[in-house]
Amino acid sequence: MSDHTVPGRDVNVPSPVATDGAANGHRPASHRGLGRARIILLGAVGIAAVGSLVPSVLAGGRGGQVQVPTTAADFIMPGTQPTDDPYLLNPITVSSSCTYCHSDYNAATAPFDTWAVSLMGQSARDPIWQAALTIANQDANGVGEICIRCHSPGAWLAGRASTGTTDEFLPEDWDSINCAFCHRMVNPILGPDSAVAYPGDPANPDDEIIADLVKANQLPFGAGDGRYVVDPADARRGPFDDVPLNLHGLSIIGEQIKLVASPFHKKSELCGTCHDVSNPVYMKQKNGTYGLGRLNAPHPTQNPHDMFPEQRTYSEWALSEFASDGVVFADNRFGGPDHPTGVMSSCQDCHMPVTNGGACAFADSPPFFYRDVAAHSFSGSNSWVMSAIKTQLGEDAEWFGLTQERVDASIARNIQMLRDASDMEVTQSGNQVKIRVINQTGHKLPTGYPEGRMMWLNVKFLNAKDQVIDEVGGYDYDNAEADLAGTKVWEAIHGIDAAIAKATGLPEGPSTRLALANTKYKDNRIPPRGYNAKSFAAVGAPVIGATYADGQYWDDTFFTIPSGAAKTIVTLYYQTSTKEYMEFLRDDNLTDDRGQTAYDLWATHGKSAPVDMDSAQLTLAPVVLGDLNGDGFVNGADLAILLGAWGGSGLGDLNGDNTVNGADLAILLGAWTS
Repeated sequence: MSDHTVPGRDVNVPSPVATDGAANGHRPASHRGLGRARIILLGAVGIAAVGSLVPSVLAGGRGGQVQVPTTAADFIMPGTQPTDDPYLLNPITVSSSCTYCHSDYNAATAPFDTWAVSLMGQSARDPIWQAALTIANQDANGVGEICIRCHSPGAWLAGRASTGTTDEFLPEDWDSINCAFCHRMVNPILGPDSAVAYPGDPANPDDEIIADLVKANQLPFGAGDGRYVVDPADARRGPFDDVPLNLHGLSIIGEQIKLVASPFHKKSELCGTCHDVSNPVYMKQKNGTYGLGRLNAPHPTQNPHDMFPEQRTYSEWALSEFASDGVVFADNRFGGPDHPTGVMSSCQDCHMPVTNGGACAFADSPPFFYRDVAAHSFSGSNSWVMSAIKTQLGEDAEWFGLTQERVDASIARNIQMLRDASDMEVTQSGNQVKIRVINQTGHKLPTGYPEGRMMWLNVKFLNAKDQVIDEVGGYDYDNAEADLAGTKVWEAIHGIDAAIAKATGLPEGPSTRLALANTKYKDNRIPPRGYNAKSFAAVGAPVIGATYADGQYWDDTFFTIPSGAAKTIVTLYYQTSTKEYMEFLRDDNLTDDRGQTAYDLWATHGKSAPVDMDSAQLTLAPVVLGDLNGDGFVNGADLAILLGAWGGSGLGDLNGDNTVNGADLAILLGAWTS
């Protein structure tokens, strides 16, 4: 049990915690179609890393920072490879071509209406991503290619991302993770969930695609990093196997667009393609730490578990009870009222809730019909960026689907998702208030991209006149600053170790430099149902800075009740983008104005005001100092509780110094009653 009071936001860990867990221009032609065998060969002849970093000091860099001289070769990974030859890979069709049939007929059901105002639909236009991309490329040459693989797959597949920047983007590349890309994804592991052709085309359409990748040693294994397999033909895949009529016409290069039934599109494995992120520049060492491998060469094993684990949302889910048995919520908080079973077992169950309506605009016309359709809302935790994107687009916003009504609805869905993600119980135990935060999601709470995201407790104690006499975790909305001293903060903090600090000229320790991070300094985020410490550590998702028992999906925190308190009000807050992170994006951008742009948009749109995930108040019983079990007496039962907590914090800490020791024992004995 992690039942302790955190005295403050201490991230100054004295030493790293071991965890288990391109050159400018187009990608050289010799890199295209590179197989796994050849990848290992390149790794063997690459240059040594830390000891021979090219001293490329950033112009205007802080303290003489040295850029890691990575090249496009460092980011070659298996899966469908980029090409600008339309006869080898049909271009990814822009989403506007789907609007005629899939928009404007039902705001909750029409796929385009909800996708357009999701961060899936706007991932390339996200100003926070753009600012972070610039700094990543400053820190390691061309590393942004990894980011572009997932944020603009059409650009990457067309070979317009080999510099790691958006400099070569065409207008259609800002279409982000669009309709055609997701609906052309192929299950890389053939089996019962592989695609099934419609009647009249009995062959499995994916057999040849997978066979070609196997032959070229390019079949991806392990989740994440955008190592997707995409149908070279413009065939549309989805979960339905009973579409009565194919109304799709010809593709961009004049081929008939086929419909393919794909059970893969209802599986979390599809989402895992981009929702586990590893840095292939780092190699896991024998002692469990991560160091630079040989540069100018792909990762020698291509195993994500041998790379630094930046995000592990998919792996967290895969090890949870949601993935193994599924979870049913009595209050039906996820999945929507039309979900056929109510069992939440996949990413889609929660983030694409089932609606009853038309899959296309012709649902009212025979032979089409209404049915259960997964909403393409992809609701998450972001409460302000969609408004910023709309502001950036200006008069063009509605052309791209960002009407004010849709944006407002998207933000409301995300806030509701945050509020559904947790439950909170507040109880009194003697002279302390116990706050239990329960993770109701299928991954850590919070999860995902670690920079700038945090969740914390605000606790107010009021007297009989409803006057606040003590508060921790307060928030200053004008200055966008949280007072985190003395409260519990859940977050992941990454940084760089001594070796990377020496190689780059940057200080060792916690940092928000995504491309350089090779050490986890803190990750006390609450695990999901089914948590197993050993399994989570093995996939690079350990808990650091807290202790959770196997199976525990909640966290308990205790606060000592001050004298004169009659009531407590507790609020659980979540913030998407902290002031600290936004200032980093602004101040450490030495290349363009994207950091300033992101900061200005953040300031314009409420400075990422925190969302209240849960709130509760409790009337407090009079406190008998030393009465730890709340029975109104101070006796042997309370002494046993105090001795059991000796040396720790929480229940038994009678003087509020965050340690149960002799001073607390003296208080208890002084208050002894029969």
